[in-house]
Amino acid sequence: MPADQPSESPSMTRDLRGYWGNDPAPCWPDGARLAVSFVVNVEEGAELSVAEGDERNEFVYEARAEVIGAPDPCMESHFGYGPRRGYGRIVAALEAHNAKATFSTCGRAAQRLPWLMQDVIARGHEVSCHGWRWETHAGMPPDQEAEIIARTHATLTELTGVAPVGWHTRSATSPQTRQLLKAHGGFAYDSNAYDDDTPYMDGDHVVLPYAFDTNDMRFAPGGAFVHARDFSDYVIAAFDRLYAEGAQAARMLSIGLHLRTIGRPARIGGLETVLAHMSHHDGVWIAPRRDIAAAWARAHGPAA
Repeated sequence: MPADQPSESPSMTRDLRGYWGNDPAPCWPDGARLAVSFVVNVEEGAELSVAEGDERNEFVYEARAEVIGAPDPCMESHFGYGPRRGYGRIVAALEAHNAKATFSTCGRAAQRLPWLMQDVIARGHEVSCHGWRWETHAGMPPDQEAEIIARTHATLTELTGVAPVGWHTRSATSPQTRQLLKAHGGFAYDSNAYDDDTPYMDGDHVVLPYAFDTNDMRFAPGGAFVHARDFSDYVIAAFDRLYAEGAQAARMLSIGLHLRTIGRPARIGGLETVLAHMSHHDGVWIAPRRDIAAAWARAHGPAA
């Protein structure tokens, strides 16, 4: 084989074509031209913590000072802001516009926050799985990952009374994550992809691509968002573009939120502005991811 000829490898099986030249037609309920998914990440209590018996402390946050080998009350307090104060502001903003969201929840966070889980369900939102701890699964042995998937699913089912049907790993998955989700049998969809603005099928399993750009994580240092309007301007620009495209092709907008981030007093206005902007447009379907996945499977699944 010539030196400049690439050899066949797993990376060569990547689908970089997607829907090129064959975009699915609009298919959302009631003729909506855009599906909008608000994902509220619930990670508080699941961040790595020596005080919880973990191997190290979490250090990814707005304060970048890692405490090594000892408990870190400072970091714990930063995460504590989310359930103590941020959650209430976020659900109030959503309810003002009758918007239902997906609360992507770590299993250990749910254990620490049973009252919050019950409140989420009482308000009609979805609870989905976000791993046990707030951690990447890259390099994780299959047996360990399968146990984490099962434990997370069982814990959220017990605490909410509703079996979750969705999964999203923090950042990097392992190569076997999706197959393990399928093998578990309790999952209709996952959000472990960032490669499209339109869902797609993997057999009878729905992939709902997520997004890190329309995400309040960009309020972190160097992430480009400082003021509430930075978030709202950017998300509204994405919404306007996808709403326009949605007249001809199926489109979905994912908006990522975190209790401890967008829930801050100087930032929550950004979410309120986004919701108000959407309310002035017809044909916008704001829905939990379970409903978006179910609609997509009906239209494009193997039985469609």
